[in-house]
Amino acid sequence: MQTVHSLSKLILIGFLLLPIIAKSQILDLSQAQLTCLVEDKAVLRRTLVVLQEEIDKRSGIRLPVTSRYTPNRQPAIVLATDAVLPQLPEPVRAAIRKLPATRAEGFRLISLPDQRLVLIAGHDARGLLYGVGRLLRKLEMRPGRIQLTEPLALAGSPRYPIRGHQLGYRPKTNAYDAFSVARFDQYIRDMALFGANSVEIVPPRTDDDAHSVHMQLPAIRMIGEQSRICQEYGLDVWMWYPNMGLNYTHPDSVRRELAERDKVFAAVPKLDALFVPGGDPGDLEPDVLFRWLGQVAAVLRKHHPKAKIWVSPQVFKPRQQWFDAFYAHINKGYPWLGGVVFGPWVKTPVEEVRKRVKPGIPIRHYPDITHSLSSQYPVPDWDLAYAMTLGRECINPRPTDQKLIHNAFDQFGAGSISYSEGTNDDVNKFIWSDQDWNPDTPVIETLRDYARLFIGPDYTEGVAQGLMALERNWQGPLAVNPHVERTLLQWQALETGAPVSVRQNFRFQMPLLRACYDAYVRRRLIRETEAEAQAYRLLEAATGGQAAEAVRAARQWLLTPQKEFTSPDLRTRCLALADSLFSSIGAQLTMKKHHASDGRGNFLDNIDIPLNDAPWLLDQLSRIDKLNIEPERLAAIQAVIHRTDPGPGGFYDHFGSVEGRKRVVSAKRWADDPGGLITPGLGFGVGLHGDEWVHEIRATGFEGQATPMAWMSQVNTLYDQPLRIDYSDLDPAATYRLRVAYTGAFRSKMKLMADNQLIHDFIQTGDQPVYEFRLPKAIHTDGKIRFTWTCGEGERGAQVTELWLIREQ
Repeated sequence: MQTVHSLSKLILIGFLLLPIIAKSQILDLSQAQLTCLVEDKAVLRRTLVVLQEEIDKRSGIRLPVTSRYTPNRQPAIVLATDAVLPQLPEPVRAAIRKLPATRAEGFRLISLPDQRLVLIAGHDARGLLYGVGRLLRKLEMRPGRIQLTEPLALAGSPRYPIRGHQLGYRPKTNAYDAFSVARFDQYIRDMALFGANSVEIVPPRTDDDAHSVHMQLPAIRMIGEQSRICQEYGLDVWMWYPNMGLNYTHPDSVRRELAERDKVFAAVPKLDALFVPGGDPGDLEPDVLFRWLGQVAAVLRKHHPKAKIWVSPQVFKPRQQWFDAFYAHINKGYPWLGGVVFGPWVKTPVEEVRKRVKPGIPIRHYPDITHSLSSQYPVPDWDLAYAMTLGRECINPRPTDQKLIHNAFDQFGAGSISYSEGTNDDVNKFIWSDQDWNPDTPVIETLRDYARLFIGPDYTEGVAQGLMALERNWQGPLAVNPHVERTLLQWQALETGAPVSVRQNFRFQMPLLRACYDAYVRRRLIRETEAEAQAYRLLEAATGGQAAEAVRAARQWLLTPQKEFTSPDLRTRCLALADSLFSSIGAQLTMKKHHASDGRGNFLDNIDIPLNDAPWLLDQLSRIDKLNIEPERLAAIQAVIHRTDPGPGGFYDHFGSVEGRKRVVSAKRWADDPGGLITPGLGFGVGLHGDEWVHEIRATGFEGQATPMAWMSQVNTLYDQPLRIDYSDLDPAATYRLRVAYTGAFRSKMKLMADNQLIHDFIQTGDQPVYEFRLPKAIHTDGKIRFTWTCGEGERGAQVTELWLIREQ
């Protein structure tokens, strides 16, 4: 592993596409020979085999290998390192000298059509592998044909020395636990072709079950295979190892924990770094944590003498005292310390972490690229219908978001190894690797390379633009998003006439499934919204003696969409694609059929979840049915219809809606704070006595009752960041009552101030949803109020769902 402490000494250059004077021409390499001038097997590793095999898979051509280059004899792809370039003829050396020199892990790649030559010159062993990857990304390979359609003149070295992804073999992932050794080998190879130099594995014992029905090998054996594969490719091996023990001070407990680590470290042939999270799981006080890490370091050095330990200030109940002690230990410069990891649930923004950590201690990013809500980087302003159906862990290509997130913080670290729970974030991995290599890389370039290499040159532009379109599906209110149906047509057109090899390619099937699913959800949302509106119209028209009939008719409208599928063809296609993905890569998109872990990728289980207020309305209608007196029935109907009505001169807002969030005060734009550590964000879930995900709580809510749809989404802040909401144009002479709904995915103790007046002291949310308070007249004599919610130290954050300002008559 390249020492990250030398980062400041590296001269880092991104890819430079030099002007090409010669007219573009096709270079046919179908009859080429692979000329390998590298004799050192430690340098070559598997790179030559990778090039030969990947070309063969796509073209059916097994290019012959030679160790000597003869100019103009036949087309040639030459593999070399800077050290052996003098073996080449002077015209070739002259051409390569025109490209900038490279540094560690860099390469130069040039095509000379007039000499029918492609030259890959790696600065070192990794540079040669990445040069091969870049060539494969640019070749157009079809059965019986290998072509380079545009001349190449590329030179580049990676901007950041750490570039990788976590591939955890454990049941909690949505696919990795079903991977075979061969599948891991290919997936790791694919990542390396896009510049990844690190893979993070996990030990057999984590915050998860030890086994799953999908596992083909025991976990202890599989992590050994993962390590071996990385070793053969010359990649770094990291291990995420949480502290799962109950006691790290008692000698007997410490002895057992160290014995476990001794066994795990011995099982992997290569291990370059150990990442121990400060929490999530395994919260320890810093003094205990760092004393324990010193003991782990001794066991680690026994098997892997050069390995270092990295640690994150990651803790669910953050306290300033904890952070002060943590950074004091970090800055002591323990000999075993590799650096600090910035990841999910780290309270302090990374720029502040950089200030608190000594300059010589590197920071590694641990970005969550796999989750869409309740995560480090949730989808901004996500439509509630998507949150309910796609959930936290779905197929989630977010190319432009990933680049924005990466480039907002990359300068504060030495690169990244992403947090991934499976193949759902496949596109995001390659975007992130390309950005770690060169943050100036346009995402469309990465997507074109991804499509060309993994699906086929005939699908380069269609798939690349189709992936961009899927991201647009998630932008703005779903019901009026015109992109969704167009995106479906794009992917259906790509599928029409595609060969079996493309239609059965998991990287084609995943976005196709999303295109079908998004359109199905949108069509249901439109239909169910109209059904709900019609039910309300029927209830509103009820007069004396008609309450029972109005209730019956409204119920019929609400139940019809649940009994009749809106677009059965799309639904069937989604389920079929899910089955195919399970067969090909073990993707677990349902619990019953594919044995998914609950809440881990099983978004197909939510395909028919109601997208309107039907569950709550049907519950209310059942209560009305039990009333025997007509005036009481009519009054109950009016209460349902007017649930959100603040009355004359009043105000009502739902802060899970676009309109409601206009009142929320934000210090920064989302683009400047995509992790929401400073600015308010959007939360999902009702919540009751602990963390519960969307699909688990929709039908139950508080006290086992169905809840209004609005309670499923709210505005929130993290930790002790204040949440501020402004109101203006109030009647200075009026008296107002405040009604407020507190729902969300987690419980918090919140305090509310209106300007400088205390409205309520800290209360524990989650026990009841709605509270009422009378507001003092003095706070709005100017017609304005600023409400401010704060949480105490160690809380998860403030969550506010609905607010009524009711003008008392």
